[in-house]
Amino acid sequence: MNFLAHLHLAQLADSSLLGNLMADFVRGNPHQHWPTPVADGILMHRRLDVMTDSLPEVREARQLFRPETYRVAPITLDVIWDHFLARHWTTFHTTQSLAQFSAIAEKEIMPQLASTPDEFKSLNAVMWRERWFEHYAQPARLERVLHGMASRRPRLAALRDSYQDFVDHYPALEKLFFQFYPRLMALAHQRQL
Repeated sequence: MNFLAHLHLAQLADSSLLGNLMADFVRGNPHQHWPTPVADGILMHRRLDVMTDSLPEVREARQLFRPETYRVAPITLDVIWDHFLARHWTTFHTTQSLAQFSAIAEKEIMPQLASTPDEFKSLNAVMWRERWFEHYAQPARLERVLHGMASRRPRLAALRDSYQDFVDHYPALEKLFFQFYPRLMALAHQRQL
């Protein structure tokens, strides 16, 4: 899962949006440094990452990647899942548009940024201003996202090429997303993530 899915599932679970969004920027035991709701959100994000990577549908999706991009498939898949969630937002979230959801999340998270890591502050400055979530619905946007990630981390240069795996297997990836994401939503509603 990437940013949008983590925030969506956090909202369904009534978990801290800040904690769920910030988790990749925090190391160690979050309860030592963050208020309980934020720390619990960080831990939910971590559990969700482990759970998602072990889902049979996600393991099947990884097999669709070529040998030269297989190593970065988990990262690419996280972005792909956000694309399908954004593209089919009204199927999964019937009470708010994606723009409304994004605005509400921004309004909740931005006032809490003061004590967060600098990298996370920088991400937020760009993410909300450029309306990332609304743009995720456009398949071509993923190419830009993957190229940007590859540029920032030379060891992950294969991310550039992984866009082709996304294009080549789009219907199969979309079908897999529709198989597992409703289950994650149900677990979030039940506070089991």
